[in-house]
Amino acid sequence: MAESERRHLSGKALEVYDRMLERVQSRLNELQETSLRNLEEEVQKAVEFEYELEEMTREEADLLGAYLLRDLEHLMHFVEETGEGLTEWLQLDIALLEHQLADRLLSVADKTLVDNLELRQKLENQEAGHYISGEVATAGMFQCLNCGHMRCLTATSHLEPCEACGSHYYERVTSRWPRKSE
Repeated sequence: MAESERRHLSGKALEVYDRMLERVQSRLNELQETSLRNLEEEVQKAVEFEYELEEMTREEADLLGAYLLRDLEHLMHFVEETGEGLTEWLQLDIALLEHQLADRLLSVADKTLVDNLELRQKLENQEAGHYISGEVATAGMFQCLNCGHMRCLTATSHLEPCEACGSHYYERVTSRWPRKSE
């Protein structure tokens, strides 16, 4: 699909995808057993329904059906393997939304006030071995206190926010030196 077609599809595609998801969900709730075969059949029925509305081409409807089936299969496998539910499967998406909201809020806040509050927080909450992004630290390994992502500094530098989750809080990961023999 060409880039221009992809751009044209995006606005309507989101609405249609959600309608297809709702249609599949309501049909699966009526069935006694949810299997991969039932799921595939219901997604195909949703694709046909959307195509008949003539808002999308056959290729666009089929593509959205493939996206929907992929996502629902992934969810089913996740639940089967982990025993966790939808909340855990969406955890990454929820964290992303939280960061986007925080970024939007901070973009309209008074930058001087935010910087002042952040500095005060750094000074008041300084705990041995804990670091906050923006601080200067010497080379070493630092672990994000929020998600556990590791950051390696190879030279003295400013700690940047966690690239995995955007958190500002780290702790230095150290081991005994010299290492004790086991």
